[in-house]
Amino acid sequence: MAPVRIVVAKPGLDGHDRGAKVVARALRDAGMEVVYTGLHQTPEQIVDAAVQEDADAVGLSVLSGAHLTLFQRVVELLRERDAADIVVFGGGIIPEADIPELERIGVAKVFTPGASMRDIVEWVRANVGQTV
Repeated sequence: MAPVRIVVAKPGLDGHDRGAKVVARALRDAGMEVVYTGLHQTPEQIVDAAVQEDADAVGLSVLSGAHLTLFQRVVELLRERDAADIVVFGGGIIPEADIPELERIGVAKVFTPGASMRDIVEWVRANVGQTV
């Protein structure tokens, strides 16, 4: 059984990536293959990476307030590339009031500040690809 493959990305102009790196490391330490794309990625770059890496999921970290626009564009591009089976999840500074809209557009899970690494790893194991 192949490990779950996850692309972790920082879309947009947000320059703070400590949280994304901590999540990427926790997922890797849990036995998953993780590709971290780095800062300032466009939705197009993120989707290209997810398709090229044959990812099971894309984890987005947004602290800039542009989460509705950026998450929606990633989901749309995955659909356009016939890659809608790639699970999109994310986190960051996202108001609780925006979570239902993100879920409506196809984001599988949103983690807000204070989510534990254990909760994130367990959610990914339960909802993405093969169990690790």
